[in-house]
Amino acid sequence: MHKNICELLTKLSIQYKDISLYELAFTHSSYNNDAKTFHHDYERLEFIGDSIVNFVVADLAYSTYKKMNQGELSKVRAGIVKSSYLADKARLYHFEDYIKLGHSLPDNTRNSRRILEDVFEAFIGALYFDQGLTYTIKVVKDMFISDVKHFDASKMKDYKSELQEAMQAEHREAVKYIVVEENGPAHDKTFLIKVTYNGDTLGIGSGKSKKEAEQNAAQDALRKKAV
Repeated sequence: MHKNICELLTKLSIQYKDISLYELAFTHSSYNNDAKTFHHDYERLEFIGDSIVNFVVADLAYSTYKKMNQGELSKVRAGIVKSSYLADKARLYHFEDYIKLGHSLPDNTRNSRRILEDVFEAFIGALYFDQGLTYTIKVVKDMFISDVKHFDASKMKDYKSELQEAMQAEHREAVKYIVVEENGPAHDKTFLIKVTYNGDTLGIGSGKSKKEAEQNAAQDALRKKAV
């Protein structure tokens, strides 16, 4: 059973205006089957939240590391805005206790890395629609400022940025990432993604999130490019 979302918002000192937004942010798509609803889940809010988190972390990196170039800043952002990192943020605030799942899924699915990442982003999306952009940016900055300041960029390889820079240096055009396959249940999917240029496949990668699969596809492309 999930806990009442009001409890979480109280702990986070959020004086909400529309509780339904937060309820939606913590509702997995499997819950639609039980409630006989359609698209009454966190996926649309996740889309907005993902953009906000990326923007705020990029802004923090830009302000914190004044001597870093674009590629180095991209490494910081990519290292923080990734599946495992966001899932850990969700666990920090015990988001798993408030997720609504359909009866078709086991209760421990709440601890899935992919679901926790999605719910975290959806929560940020709900916060934006309920409290506005200025408030949401402040909250996200407070959540990530320490992570950005103490991030060791030397340990992070951002293969997507590296590939993009290499291709643009040669051709001045961007590469494209295409989902080839999605396998597994909704709470534990594996994505197969190929990176292409001008219709040609440069590399292929898989991962538990699209972001992870894209990084692996870019790494594969760079490896082949070096041969």
